[in-house]
Amino acid sequence: MDYEDLGKAFYERLTSSSGIKLIDFKDFSNNSFHVVTELPCENKDECFRPDITLLINGMPLCFIEVKKPNNKEGILAERDRINKRFQNKKFRKFINISQILMFSNNMEYDEESTVPIQGAYYSSTSTTKAFFNCFKEESPEKLLKFLKPENEEIENIVLKDNNLIAIKNTSEFITNKHEATPTNRMLLSLFSKDRLELFLKYAIAYVEKEECIEKHIMRYPQFFASIAIQDKLADGMKKGIIWHTQGSGKTALAYYNVHWLTDYYSKQRIVPKFYFVVDRLDLRTQASKEFNSRGLHVHVVDSRNDFINYIKKVASIHNASGKAEITVLNIHKFSENSRALPSTDYNIKTQRIYFIDEAHRGYKLEGSFLANLINSDREAIFISLTGTPLIGKNKSTSIWGDYIHKYYYNASIADGYTVRLMREAIETNYKMQMQEVLRQIHIKQGDIEIKKVFAHKNYVKPMLKYIITDLTKSRIQHSDETIGGMVVCHSSEQAKKLFEIFNEKYKNNPESKIKTSALILHDVDTKEERKEEVEYFKEGHIDLLFVYNMLLTGFDAPRLKKLYLNREVKAHNLLQTLTRVNRPYKEFKYGYVVDFADIQKEFDKANKAYWDELQGELGDEMENYSNLFKSKEDIEKELAEVKETLWQYTTDNVEVFQQEISKISDKKSSYSCKRIL
Repeated sequence: MDYEDLGKAFYERLTSSSGIKLIDFKDFSNNSFHVVTELPCENKDECFRPDITLLINGMPLCFIEVKKPNNKEGILAERDRINKRFQNKKFRKFINISQILMFSNNMEYDEESTVPIQGAYYSSTSTTKAFFNCFKEESPEKLLKFLKPENEEIENIVLKDNNLIAIKNTSEFITNKHEATPTNRMLLSLFSKDRLELFLKYAIAYVEKEECIEKHIMRYPQFFASIAIQDKLADGMKKGIIWHTQGSGKTALAYYNVHWLTDYYSKQRIVPKFYFVVDRLDLRTQASKEFNSRGLHVHVVDSRNDFINYIKKVASIHNASGKAEITVLNIHKFSENSRALPSTDYNIKTQRIYFIDEAHRGYKLEGSFLANLINSDREAIFISLTGTPLIGKNKSTSIWGDYIHKYYYNASIADGYTVRLMREAIETNYKMQMQEVLRQIHIKQGDIEIKKVFAHKNYVKPMLKYIITDLTKSRIQHSDETIGGMVVCHSSEQAKKLFEIFNEKYKNNPESKIKTSALILHDVDTKEERKEEVEYFKEGHIDLLFVYNMLLTGFDAPRLKKLYLNREVKAHNLLQTLTRVNRPYKEFKYGYVVDFADIQKEFDKANKAYWDELQGELGDEMENYSNLFKSKEDIEKELAEVKETLWQYTTDNVEVFQQEISKISDKKSSYSCKRIL
């Protein structure tokens, strides 16, 4: 309990299936459960009292803080208070034993706010900054069976014990007892015994970062996807698709399910073997790092011959540590000879489970790789992960079965896991300048290949100046020097020319605010050097990335907030590319796409073609993608609402304006004014 590990050692002991058990997970009802209010957590002169603490077998594993509604500072103040407490080493033991934290002001979520200020949230512990997750129940009718009938005797005991017997017959108390209130919905979703058992056992992950260790807790779409996977397997499913929007944590979902499904199959005396299949080497590296950081033993397949030998082994694990493990491999490592031996020939029965990464691309019906993958084990389970629908020729959903679970952009944006995109058109004077440049290149050199035109120094130089100026202005506008940019180039030749001119003109220029960049191409530098530069960018040591085909999928860097799109990107690749800038970062409400592609008259065409295909796939569900971009119409509507609200106030004199709004008496007008401002 004294370790500086956010309770990792304790959690491993808590969930251990060997030795003295702290919790009986085989029969969860066999444990003792208690609820107390204002349990003092003391260490010498330091003390705090959570409003409600849940104890299992006497251990305070969960606590709940409740605030009054319409107190806008309540949730924010509580979050700040919690963060400060967790940084206090005198509370280390309490931090290490706490598993699930809940905060609620009994209000519905305000989906317009970047920072959560109202609603019911849950979190794990953190010594830096606790992340507040919302929870939206997918099966409320199933949960109602856990509610016991009201018992007046118990109610009297609880109220008397908390010196609140006087509120028993008030209308407010009667209203707030209803199971549909935001607080009660969350209590039922998280702390019904069946749910609490699942969360304690499978929903917590410790992630080793370079600078610290983080404690993560399952997001609700990951939780419901895991339940859906188990239910589908119980129904005999052999293949299915998880469609969760980019940035929703699909690799983490695979990690959680290694533990979840290991227990599911062990109850049937079956040993599962897990594989994570990618179609690019950089994704293999990234996935391996993700799984390693969460404590899985990762077996990486380097050659076809290695995999031929590996898949024929029937041992449950292949590492000396005894850790749960996963094999990460590229689909190109599958050959005709990589076939699993029938498990019936041995005393041990195995079940192979393949997680297919980025299932929307690279797995074509023609060719041998897909066939070799499927034929490697005809009894295998295939769980395919995608951030976009599977569309286009030779990419039918029938390859991977039906959808197991879906989680769309609109929900992800509302939940704070991703942000909306703002498309920024190029300034008119720059467009005119570039049209003249293109005309001059054509006059001087005649008809030359379009790729060479866009890599020409006379074209690239003003484009780079525009990018540097724009990124500099954005940092000033947002008062944030840490945001970075990525230039998606028209060709590798253009990327090289941009990088060359950057180093000549900006790298050592004392007047430039943008001084560092990296060129990420498959034929430039070694794999290790590229990996190092990508990490430097994530850490904030590089301002700009110049790319062509690399880093357009699977690349997560929250500080990347400006994407400079300089070429046509088609179909599913378009959505993948655009959403490189949709990760939450500080209090940013948007990721920004600067659209140079209009110069080549292709962006709108590619965009429309993709959305037409998406409409055909989604049908009525298309509305779930409507909020991806902040549209011109959205902005005009909001500005009209601003004018409509503020016309009645004196907006050219701050002192008078402050006096006027201080006199607003009704909450509706006050809230409206706050939102408009």
